[in-house]
Amino acid sequence: MDTPPAPALDINGNRVRLSPRDPAFVQDPYAAYAAIQAASPTFFWEDYGLWCLSGYDEVNRLLRDRRFGRENRWGPPMMEVAGREHLAGFDGIERHSLLEREPPVHTRLRGLVNRAFVSRQIERLRPRVEALAHALIDGFEADRRVDPLPAFATPIPVTVIAEMLGVPVDMGPQFVDWSNRMVRMYTHRPSRAVQEDANAAALAFADTLRDYVERRRAVAGDDLLSLLISASDSGERLSEDELITSVILLLNAGHEATVHQTGNAVKTILDQGGDPRRFFGDAARTEATVEECLRFDAPLHLFTRYAYETVELEPGIVLQPGEQVALLLGAANNDPAGFAAPRSFDPARTDQKNVTFGAGIHFCIGAPLARLELQVALKVLFTRLPGLRLAEAPAYGDNYHFHGLERLVVEW
Repeated sequence: MDTPPAPALDINGNRVRLSPRDPAFVQDPYAAYAAIQAASPTFFWEDYGLWCLSGYDEVNRLLRDRRFGRENRWGPPMMEVAGREHLAGFDGIERHSLLEREPPVHTRLRGLVNRAFVSRQIERLRPRVEALAHALIDGFEADRRVDPLPAFATPIPVTVIAEMLGVPVDMGPQFVDWSNRMVRMYTHRPSRAVQEDANAAALAFADTLRDYVERRRAVAGDDLLSLLISASDSGERLSEDELITSVILLLNAGHEATVHQTGNAVKTILDQGGDPRRFFGDAARTEATVEECLRFDAPLHLFTRYAYETVELEPGIVLQPGEQVALLLGAANNDPAGFAAPRSFDPARTDQKNVTFGAGIHFCIGAPLARLELQVALKVLFTRLPGLRLAEAPAYGDNYHFHGLERLVVEW
């Protein structure tokens, strides 16, 4: 078997040159992470112009450190930044996002949606997710060959989040298209064409939702959108822009990472060989398998924070207020200082403490839903199709800091 190419990695002390679009890195970032961690877990990534943390303890600690946050407290609002006029629609959504705000705004926005995502509420969705999974497999089981990314991994979370919000499920493919176009903005140095396309998608997404929200004001339901509309109409808890942004965020975040994680998990389990049903024998084993999938090959690898005061990351490395630091979640989950044999897939490990959903006040609000969808979908898939095997070499998409497959063809 040919040795896969190594990424063009240049480590000089605590400074690293490594293109996040290097094909070898896109397909396997973990070899580069291991080399960096061995040399300098805290490093300056020249390609991004940022100090980065790759060690588990350091990442976990900074996620909870209130001296850092997501919100830029010094710069002008995004829409007023010179040179970004062509991104006014995209930036207009970003600036009201729960992900980009800090208390007290973050507390207010998160409090509005949090009740829908607590574990006891999410657990009620288990039968619905299971029925969806079975129905989708019924639809492609006779084909003996399928790419489960569009046929299985995508429809489940898109349908569930649309039903939770109370928006038309049949618009799911359009929501996915807008979402995919918007998240391409997070690739390294996106082209002008990508930026303009992301802006067009953001504008179309927002305009469609504004029209739909206006129609729904007169027909309230028992769903999350009705709750948000009520909060907006009160004029106290949610502005119109915050309402639209929150719905877009929930629709996007409600499927984007889960689709990637489902695909990554299918590949990971198939790579283990043998009967995949051994990983899903009961609820405890299923939960442990999903947690190990979340650690082993996570869907989000880089998240940034602003420093809110002068902070010394380690001796000689000082961040000033307004400077950013990058947290490498995928690297932290595979740090040999934090996990025994990190590149061994071991659902029975006793050191499970992955940071895939983050930590602190920005811990992913959808984590209970994502975990349930993964537990149910993967168990149903491998119970129904235990002979599943890779029909082609899977390929990860060139979309770092998201890390997910763009192709996963299987057969049975």
